[in-house]
Amino acid sequence: MSRPSGRKQDNHKIDWHLPTISSSASAHHMSRELFVLTYGALVAQLCKDYEKDEDVNTCLDRMGYDIGIRLIEDFLARSAVKKCRSYSETAEMIAQVAFKMYLGVTPSVSCCSAAGNEFSLILDQNPLVDFVEELPAERASLCYCNLLCGVIRGALEMVHLAAEVTFLQDKLKGDAVTEIGIIFLKKTEEKKHKRNK
Repeated sequence: MSRPSGRKQDNHKIDWHLPTISSSASAHHMSRELFVLTYGALVAQLCKDYEKDEDVNTCLDRMGYDIGIRLIEDFLARSAVKKCRSYSETAEMIAQVAFKMYLGVTPSVSCCSAAGNEFSLILDQNPLVDFVEELPAERASLCYCNLLCGVIRGALEMVHLAAEVTFLQDKLKGDAVTEIGIIFLKKTEEKKHKRNK
């Protein structure tokens, strides 16, 4: 087919530009927002795949654990932190450095036991629920942000600290704050290799 003569070919070109990112903080902020949006879609899909909230909670914890055992390397490389000498120092590091680095919030830390191995991370704002108003009535036992518990548990395990990590309070369930409980268990045994001389 030939073109009609005298008619100029229309050249419709769409020019797409990505936003200019001036610093790594801006890039990190963008990736955090993307994570929050995709996290909501992930939880929605898991709710479709599993009928029981307990199954969804277990799946989120397992996924978080897998993320945590890999994320610790990035955390240690980017933060250049030194080895923590106590459980309280570790809890403070999680709150003041890790949460700030990856989620842009700094939870407050409180010790919950005389033994000094139980801590609470209290979040006034939880960025994972920025686009969630409330849980559906039929999902009352869903722990929407259970991925965070798995991430913390997995990362701690990689630095030889066994811990139980659970949600104690959740704003999505009507509580005033979001509270994550960390109970440090005994340190996992490190194998020490000695040279035979």
